[in-house]
Amino acid sequence: MRNQKKNLNDDIDLIIEKINASEEIYLISHINPDGDSLGSLLALGEALKQLDSSVTMVASDDIPDRYSFLSNISEIEKLDEIKPVELLITLDCGDQDRLGEFKELANKAKTVINIDHHISNNYFGDLNLVNSDASSTGEMIYDLIEKMNLKFNHKINNSIYMAISTDTGSFKYSNTSYHTHEIASNLLKKGIDNEYINNKLYQNNPLSKAKLFIETLKNLELYNNNSIGIIYITQAMIKRCGAKIEHMDGIINFVRDIDTVEVACILKEINNNKVKIGLRSKEYVDVSKIAKNLNGGGHKKASGATFLGTIDEARDKILSEIQNYIR
Repeated sequence: MRNQKKNLNDDIDLIIEKINASEEIYLISHINPDGDSLGSLLALGEALKQLDSSVTMVASDDIPDRYSFLSNISEIEKLDEIKPVELLITLDCGDQDRLGEFKELANKAKTVINIDHHISNNYFGDLNLVNSDASSTGEMIYDLIEKMNLKFNHKINNSIYMAISTDTGSFKYSNTSYHTHEIASNLLKKGIDNEYINNKLYQNNPLSKAKLFIETLKNLELYNNNSIGIIYITQAMIKRCGAKIEHMDGIINFVRDIDTVEVACILKEINNNKVKIGLRSKEYVDVSKIAKNLNGGGHKKASGATFLGTIDEARDKILSEIQNYIR
């Protein structure tokens, strides 16, 4: 860890100064990239092209099909080799492990700027811009672009709107503030086609995802007077449905939205001895604390962790942890 600073962000002016002074800038998303990570990457990458610098956008993992509608998505590269770079900007990453195999890129970078909104962020950058009050990293990128006096265009606008919309549950989650709506309003004034974006994001699911959704709900288990809902997805289920890993996204929200459920959990089998745990809460449970107990992290109402073991072992462990927080 480069920087143990926990309570104070570095001056945004220092970050802007470093960006402006860099001739070589790399930007990178986290593994299993979501709309916020990709939208922030594309928006800031596009904006920084206005500087007299070399700008490279990097994907640390495969990009889900649902985001392929963005016009500049093809500009994101997959590096063949990891080499030293002058400046690396990480986006929406709570720690360096979220960079996956490209963690070494951060280790080799002369300077790392860490931009994120997760409360569990460990301030691993040389310079850190971390705001857990922001709805999304995309919201922070909008403010940064404005602060840098860079011009917005349709690519930037669409990317930021996607980032904010996906990380706020279409502006439904409690992390949505007046400033979030203010930014969305400004983007609409700039002429984004929000109907088109919403259609591509939320009304364009492949049949294979629907099949996986149906099969997953068949294994729904409810505990503690139906206040805890747990579902799981195995590799065999994904194969039977002809689905992809990315098609797991969103299923957990259906469980959380059951009227009696306070905490929803999804267990995603990565292999025979590795399970990804996703957690969502509705009102009073801070699932980031639960995730932290399992060496994970995230937000109060949306967090996750990785468990080394079987699905059954993961279920027993996470159920025990959740029960400690249920009233």
